[in-house]
Amino acid sequence: MLVIISDLHLTDGTCGQSISAAAFRLFVERLKELVLRASYRTDGSYRPIEEVDLILLGDILDVQHSTLWLKHKDKTENHARPWTDRKDPEFLRSLQEITTDILSNNAEAVSLLKSLTIPGAFLNLPPANRRGEPAKVTLRHVPVKVSIYYMVGNHDWVYHLPESDFDPIRRQIIDALGLSNRPGPFPHQAKESPEIDDLLKQHGVYAQHGDLYDNFNISEDKDRDKAALGDAFAVEVINKFPVRVEEEMKDELPPEMLTALHELVNVRPALATPLWISSQLRRNNISEPLQRKLKSIWDELGKDFLELDFVRAHDKKQLKPDIVDGLKALFGLTDVLSFKTLDSLVLWIRKRFWSDELTLSQHALKEEAFLNHRAQFIVYGHSHHHEVVPLDFIPDTKESISQMYMNSGTWHTYFDLAVHKPEEQKFIPYQVLTYLTFYKQDEHRGRCFETWSSSFAE
Repeated sequence: MLVIISDLHLTDGTCGQSISAAAFRLFVERLKELVLRASYRTDGSYRPIEEVDLILLGDILDVQHSTLWLKHKDKTENHARPWTDRKDPEFLRSLQEITTDILSNNAEAVSLLKSLTIPGAFLNLPPANRRGEPAKVTLRHVPVKVSIYYMVGNHDWVYHLPESDFDPIRRQIIDALGLSNRPGPFPHQAKESPEIDDLLKQHGVYAQHGDLYDNFNISEDKDRDKAALGDAFAVEVINKFPVRVEEEMKDELPPEMLTALHELVNVRPALATPLWISSQLRRNNISEPLQRKLKSIWDELGKDFLELDFVRAHDKKQLKPDIVDGLKALFGLTDVLSFKTLDSLVLWIRKRFWSDELTLSQHALKEEAFLNHRAQFIVYGHSHHHEVVPLDFIPDTKESISQMYMNSGTWHTYFDLAVHKPEEQKFIPYQVLTYLTFYKQDEHRGRCFETWSSSFAE
């Protein structure tokens, strides 16, 4: 049995909050039910399964969203960034600090995942009796072996870097989560790990994070060992704006406004952040003079962002507008606009550059594993949008093949821009938890797959 989850976005707590440990407790309980049901075979008999494999499909530890990229734990200025020289000792120091704090801030959640890998700790099954049923009275239980594998996405791509200097950090993650990964680079694609590649093939699955198809969050040459514009936008704008506002306006703004700004990391899509700010200004009745002061901070950050050599290098001279042109529109023109008048501009940018971000299904049709019929299931994460999309049906005299695209959604608390009249800056907060399960041979009475997604709000 194979389970895939992604986009947990566990943070160090300096930029928004991670999903609560309650989600992990719920997942453990659901996993107990899954292994029991998987132990019923096609002929109706009960035979305990022996192992479960869990793939973490990227964006598990969120390295991007941390104010430690701005200042180290000792409050000294941090000059390293995700896009600067990774051989700089300060880069390694930053990654070590952020990783340690993420694991500490999510200690209960991390501990629950690791406990799954301890034989007999959580997943135990009753043995089968002579009638092929679960024994009702038994002195022993059958432990289910759990192996957890980590694949990276665009928020944790730094764990994919090839240098051995990063191995101690990866070992720290392996130990904390109980991973079956080797201490070398965590894979971005399954072919980089023989164990993961074989495991996916056994279940007829092709899986990757999905960031390959998001030009804002991967480099132009699709190199996962390089930072992308999304990294710069996260660190220099999303992370920095709440910090700068708090430094300069803490005594002028209500606490609710300051708290809301720290949730910028959870706004979807990321480029809708001006709409979120505008909605919070209205909700908290912020006066016009204070709005102008907030706006001046935003403008200053935008100007600094656009002048970064890293950002300027992405600005291509071409007739067709690129992403940097969209960002220039977002920042370069806003010094004469209010947050309110940014609304239509942001909506245009979203439509022009991120109109298909909710679904990645069209990319599944181009995967080699789909075209050669090697995979029955094409799985991505990244978009935070759980989907099950039929792709193709291949009739055969012996065994027909149904091919499907699935998105593993997210485990996350975020504020989503409403589709109806988005210009009114309506954001809906809720938490989401999704997982995908794939069965092989005669597990779960011959069932191939099932998905489970829950959305809840308090």
